[in-house]
Amino acid sequence: MTAVKTFVCLANSRKNAGRCVAGMVGKGPGQWIRPVSARPNGEVSAHERQYADRSDPRVLDIIAVPLLRPQAHSYQSENWLLDPKRYWEKTGRAEWDTLLTLEQRPKTLWINGHSTYHGSNNRVLTDQAHTLPDSLKLIRVDCVTLQVHTPGSAFGDRKKVVDAHFRHAGCTYILRLTDPEYEQTYLAKQEGTYNLSESFLTVSLGEPFEDYAYKLVAAIIERAKI
Repeated sequence: MTAVKTFVCLANSRKNAGRCVAGMVGKGPGQWIRPVSARPNGEVSAHERQYADRSDPRVLDIIAVPLLRPQAHSYQSENWLLDPKRYWEKTGRAEWDTLLTLEQRPKTLWINGHSTYHGSNNRVLTDQAHTLPDSLKLIRVDCVTLQVHTPGSAFGDRKKVVDAHFRHAGCTYILRLTDPEYEQTYLAKQEGTYNLSESFLTVSLGEPFEDYAYKLVAAIIERAKI
C-alpha cells in the first residue's frame, strides 16, 4: 500500500547513473526520508523522481512522495522504497528560517579518525559504519571552501573533482562534493580554492566501498542565495 510522505528536499545528489534524493519531515530536527529504487544501490532515475510537468525536484522544494514501505539498509536507516508508477508533487518551497528549525548539531559527523590522502575525517570503516543509527545530517557552517583539483594527476588521471573544506564542532573535514549544481559550476572553473559564506550542508554516509563508507557533501545551501 502506498503512503505519501511530505518533506523538505535537502539533497538531490549525484549517485551512480541516477540521484540520491533525501529530505526531512516536519518542523524541528525530525525524521529523514531517502526514497530509493529497487536497484541494488537504490539510485533514483529521472523518470522515478519527476513531477507531473517532467521537471526535476530541487533542493528546498517541499515534496509529497509516494512510497511503498520502509527499506532500511544497515546504517542507511532513512531509506524508503519509492512507488515508480506515481509522480512526485511539489507543494511549496522552504526558506532559511525553515532550515534553522531543521538544523542538527551532532558532536561529530559519525566517527572521525579515518582519512584519505586528500581528505580529512572523510570515511568510516565499514564494520564501524554498520553500528551507526543513521546516514544523513543537516549542519550549519560559518563558511565552506571548495577546492577544484585533480587528485589523480600523479597517476595520469586528469579528471577534476570538487572537495568541500569546512569545520564543524571543532573538527576539520574535507569531503567530496556530490551536489550536481555546485559540482557542475565549479568543475567549469580553473583549479584552485573558492570561498563560500554561511551555508547549510547535507552530509551523507555513502554505500560501502573497499572496506569504508565515505562521507559526502550531498548539498550546499548558501544563505546568500536564498
